[in-house]
Amino acid sequence: MSIRHFIGGAVALGAVAAGTFGGAGTAYAAAPTAAVTVHGGHGGHGGHGGHGSATAPERVLSNSALVRASKALVHSARRHGNQYVTMVIMERAGTIRLVVRTRKAGPQTYESAKRKAYTAVAFGQPTSALTGNETIKQIPGTLVLPGGVPVKYKGFPIAGIGVGGAPDGRIDEAIANDVLAAIGR
Repeated sequence: MSIRHFIGGAVALGAVAAGTFGGAGTAYAAAPTAAVTVHGGHGGHGGHGGHGSATAPERVLSNSALVRASKALVHSARRHGNQYVTMVIMERAGTIRLVVRTRKAGPQTYESAKRKAYTAVAFGQPTSALTGNETIKQIPGTLVLPGGVPVKYKGFPIAGIGVGGAPDGRIDEAIANDVLAAIGR
């Protein structure tokens, strides 16, 4: 069975190239940004691919949902009269799946959007609901300004949408909610 069977193409190559795949105690820990998904059902062994109860499905956004999100960002930013925003969609594992910048977005908008997406998926709440939480503000990588919303599956956050760059965080959050609605279609 190949490594590709266990982890998707580029992730497997990156882990092997970095020398982090396998070995005593190293498992996958040395590649923290690599999302590792083991898929059962490929091949024999009772229809479980030989993995049985050691595997679990991972819920991630589909490529078509990401395309809808991209279009929704552009449309919503235009509708709100703001061509200065960036959107980041981050999965639960911390993997950034999508970055979309409007034409006039400044360089600072990426970092803001990324940190809002991280905060929304990590805590499963809109970032506007966390603004008064002093503890969360102390955690590196978080940003508790409005503009981040979680994407949930059966109540569990599977991704975060972060939008940054509007002159008011409420506009960022309105755009993020428009993107969330487009993902749900």
